Parts: sequence; structure tokens; C-alpha cells
Amino acid sequence: MSDRHRAQEARWRGSRLARTPRNFSPMPTHTTKILLLLLSAATACAQYAPPSPATPVPGAIDDFAISEDPALSGWDFGVNERLRFEDKDDAGTTHAGSNFDFFSNSPTDNSNDYWLTRLMPRIGYKGDLIAFVVEARSSYSLGDDRYTSTAAGKNLAEDDGPLQLQMAYLLIGNLKDFPVTVKVGRQELIYGDQRLVGNAYWLNIPHTFDAVKVRYQDSFFGVDLFAANLVYVEEDHFEKGNSQDTLSGAYFDFPGLSKDNVTELYLFARNVDRGIVTDNWSLVPAPFRFTAPQDIYTLGYHTKSKPGSLGPWDYGIETMWQFGDRTAVFPATTVAAAEAAPRLDQNAWAFVVQGGYTWKDAPCSPRLALIVSAASGDQNSKDKDSETFQNLLPSNHGLYGMMDLSSLQNLVDYRLNLTAKPSAATSLALDVHQQYLETTNDYWYNVAGVPRNTAGAAVGSGKGFGINPGYSSDLGQEVDLIGGWTVHRGVLLEAGLGHFFRGDYVRESLRVVGSKDADYFYVQATLNL
Repeated sequence: MSDRHRAQEARWRGSRLARTPRNFSPMPTHTTKILLLLLSAATACAQYAPPSPATPVPGAIDDFAISEDPALSGWDFGVNERLRFEDKDDAGTTHAGSNFDFFSNSPTDNSNDYWLTRLMPRIGYKGDLIAFVVEARSSYSLGDDRYTSTAAGKNLAEDDGPLQLQMAYLLIGNLKDFPVTVKVGRQELIYGDQRLVGNAYWLNIPHTFDAVKVRYQDSFFGVDLFAANLVYVEEDHFEKGNSQDTLSGAYFDFPGLSKDNVTELYLFARNVDRGIVTDNWSLVPAPFRFTAPQDIYTLGYHTKSKPGSLGPWDYGIETMWQFGDRTAVFPATTVAAAEAAPRLDQNAWAFVVQGGYTWKDAPCSPRLALIVSAASGDQNSKDKDSETFQNLLPSNHGLYGMMDLSSLQNLVDYRLNLTAKPSAATSLALDVHQQYLETTNDYWYNVAGVPRNTAGAAVGSGKGFGINPGYSSDLGQEVDLIGGWTVHRGVLLEAGLGHFFRGDYVRESLRVVGSKDADYFYVQATLNL
């Protein structure tokens, strides 16, 4: 079976600020006050908590196979099909790219509506000592305005052809009999709340790695030791891991330490050789292309309460510190500039703190949570140091807003989350985000970690995004409403609606060219057989 059994994303997280951002004011804006009042009024109503994306479980094909031959009980045959329509107005994944988000008169189209299809058939086996999974994938985007025939990968980051190999791994060992297992082959990596390393299952092309992973587990502690090469998107070509881009790490958990809390420690290393900049990137669309040469190390601590251990209350804390060195290289950087880019000493931080309360005996079991997420930005772009936190390879969708306009880089995100389950088959969620730059001496980074940096927009010109120390740090407020319905076993329908109220930073950045708010809508159907 797939590792996706462990991929339920922890949706309620937050963090405390280590320091106050420049130009940051804790006082809510007029718009924020209105939103908070609406949220308070909505508590009595069952607001929506989205179900996790449908995951491969024994379904109709397995049931039929086992009914015909009980000897097939160790086998897993399945198909996961997902269809999603997205409509993005004035910001998001558009032909214009993030540099023209919120422009009221963008020089190129900054709205987009399109269909995404993803088909993932698989076969798996689990025995006493060995297990394996082989999963294929077909991903397409239809009617996508990002299409550019002459661009790398035709500029289609969610379309890579009729058939790709998503997973193909062999697992040797059984932790019930011996404390060590080995997993080798193409696989997903999922750790903690997936803020740094995850499968990004929301994407039409999820993250996958060519990797070796060794697991040790006893009654007190366990550890994953792994080394992996990221598999890059290449349209209509067999995708493979790049040996010059290595993610490795050690992830410790301590089940014997506490019966009430989960405790995890980890060290991730992402090492990208300088020679990667001269690879052939003609088939790789942005933002996946042209990874920055780097040697970044992330040391982290994660703890959270186990379900029900604190009665109606729950909490979570994650702290992260980065060190090493990196280059300031992005998808639009030229090869010559990337080869000459100086190494910057990395010293960055991030953390997330959250607390929640569930009214378990109330109708719909509503839960209200406060999550604060923060990550450092660079204080001086002209020195030889880097203080911009690097988000690595996460599952970012929804963590900092359903519209996916930000990543955990130079960001302070306050999130109020209200969820409810009107029935066993339905769930609702209402999210309100207030976002700031951690420092205005750095960029606003999009969900892929690419800075918004409008060409030709001089500092303070009001003609586009960039580094503007004199501007407000207030990015704005995002409000999201999401609903899901499990129509039948293996059939999930989901829909979401979001609006981003631009803040003073956006207004000041675009005061000459004009700005407006952004909207987002999606509807999705997932079928598991």
C-alpha cells in the first residue's frame, strides 16, 4: 500500500513571532475587524472542515478480486482518478506569473480557468517480509492559459504527458519481527505536517523521489535515514531523479517518551551541485526548472498533542533553524548569472504554533483554532548573508491560504480556522488569514518559493513588486470557505471559494499601475476504485 496512508495533513498549525516585522502593526485593519466579526457570528453555524484528499484504500477492485480468489488478500489493485476545475481571477497560477498578481491592468493575462485531470493506477503487494508498490500517473491540464509553445516545458507545470512512473519501490523487512526495514526505489517522502517535506498531493504532479530509506523502530524511539533525488517534471519524456539535487535526512520520533504527546526531531539536508545550472532544462517548466545551487541544512523540533489527550484542547509547535549556504538563483536567472552567483551564508528561522478547541458534544462537533506561522526574511539583500528561510519541498496547499499565494518564506501568517462535520459524510471549513511580510527588506515569495519581482519596477516606483523597505508589511487578508461530501465509498466531491483583500503592501507596490483584489474557486471530484 502507498505511504499516502500516512499523508493526512495536519491542518491546524501556528507559530509565535521571534521578532516584530518592520512596519508591522498588531492592530487589525477595518477589513480585518469585519472578517473577525463574521467569523465570530459564524461559530454557531456549522462552518466547513475539508476532508483530506481521497487516498488509496482497498476499494471495489480489491473487493472483487478477493471475493473471486481469497489468496489475493495480500494484493492491492486500485485506480485513483481526480478531476478539478480551477478559476483564478487577478492572482495565482496564471500566464502572467506572480509578478503581475493583483494588477488591475496587467500587461499580460493574470487570470486563468482550466481543468486538471489525474489518473493513477497501481498494483501493490504486502507479505510477511517484503512489500512493493508500482503506481503510474497521467496528468493533464486543459484550457490552461499558461500554455506557451516556445517556453520550457510549454510552461505547463501540471501537464507532463500520457504516462509517468509515480512510484515503484520495494520494502524489505517487518518491524513486528525485526527493528529495521529498508525501502528502495521511487517513493514519496512525508514527514510531520509536511511543511518542509511532503508529497504535495494537491498538485496535479505530486512530489516523488528516487530514494533509499532505512527505518529503525523500537518501543522508545524510531528513526528514518534517507537519501533521495528529486524527480523533475519533463513533458512527454520519462521523468527521472536528478543526481545533482539530493535531499537527505534523519527524522526521529519518540513514541515511548509520552502517552499524551508526539515528539519529533529532524535534520534535513538539501545539496544541489553548481553543475545543475548547465543541465538541459528545455523540457522542465517553471517553477520546477533551474534549482538554485545550495547546501542547506534544516534542524527542527515538532511536538503536538495526541487526539483526545487534553480533552477538548489540542496544540502543536514546530521550530526550524537553517544554516549552510546557497545562491540567489531563480527560474528566470540566466545560465551565466547562475554560474557566477556568489554563495551566501544561510542563517534563517521559522516556527509554527497552534492551539484548538473542539466542542465534541455540540451538533457538528465544531472546532476553532488559532495558527500563527512565521519565517524569516533577509535583512540586507546586498551583503553576503542570507536570512530568507528556504521552504524545501513541502505540501504547502492550504497552510497559508487556500489560494496558494505564499510560502513559508519572509512571512507572518495569522490564521483563524473553524471546522465542523454536519454528518459523517460531509465537512466544512472557514479560514481567515491575516498576512504580513516578516521584513520589507525582502521579497514576497509565491507558493513555489519564487520572489515577486516585476521587471522595470524601480524601488518605490509603485509600478510593481520588488524589495521596498519603505512600504507597509501588510500583505492583506484571505478568506476561504471549503466543503466536502463523501457521496459513496471512494467518491469524494469538494468545492472551495476564496477571496484575497489586498493590503497596504500591495496597494503601495501598485499605486501607479493600479491594483484590485483576487478571487479563487475550485470544484473537484475524486474516485477511488
